[in-house]
Formats: sequence, structure tokens, C-alpha cells
Amino acid sequence: FPWALMTLASPVVPLFRGRLRVLVVDDEPVLLMLVCQILRLDHEVDGTTDPRDAFARVERGERYDVILCDLVMPGMTGMELHGRIRQSWPDVAQRMIFLTAGAFTEEAGRFLDSGAVVWFEKPIDPDRLRAFIAARVAALH
Repeated sequence: FPWALMTLASPVVPLFRGRLRVLVVDDEPVLLMLVCQILRLDHEVDGTTDPRDAFARVERGERYDVILCDLVMPGMTGMELHGRIRQSWPDVAQRMIFLTAGAFTEEAGRFLDSGAVVWFEKPIDPDRLRAFIAARVAALH
């Protein structure tokens, strides 16, 4: 996907400045806590280990500027969450960024390579993640 290849210092995409509302979805509690802690320095952050809870929040009308979502989770994958959100709220689905460690199924590889989604590769570097989110939000505005 072009976002994965774009350098963060690209002069074409101005970095977004401002406090965002972010939802982090990751089934690994330690990683969830780490990502939430990193982003709370600059943003309002909610987190959940359950993708069904994330869907319920969107369904209730909770508004997020960005949803960071693990790609592979038990019960409901990030791909399934994206599909369910996209059906009713395509604008929200565009604000999803997938977190992946690179170990994924063939289906997940096709999903990431489709060009329809944006993803960020683990391990999480705090500065890169903040800059990536800012660039993505700027591109959507």
C-alpha cells in the first residue's frame, strides 16, 4: 500500500496537528496498554481488547478520528471488524489503521495488499506511530 511505502517526511502530505479521539483495538492487553499510553501524550484514547466492543462503540455513535486495530485477533479479526463497520459507516472504515507484525494468513496478506486499507507494521516505535497517524489524518482532511 502506498502509505506503507511513503516516507513520513514527505512534503506532499502536511502533518496534522491537533488532539484526536483514538480507539485502539488489540487482543494483547500489554500491547494495548503500551499503544494507549504512547498516544495519550497527544490524544484522547480509548482502548479495548474485544473487537465486538469496538463495533458496539461505533454502533452507539461514539466518534473516533482514528481506529488503530490489530489485524489478527480471536473471535473477530480486524478484517471482519473493518467489513462490518464499512457496511454501515464507510467513512469510519476509512479512518482505520491496521497494526500487524507481518505474520498473517494469505487472506490477511491480500487484504493489506488490496490498497483499500492502511497499515502500520509492528514493533511499535512511538515517534513513527504518532507521525504516521498525523500524516494519515491530514490526508483525510
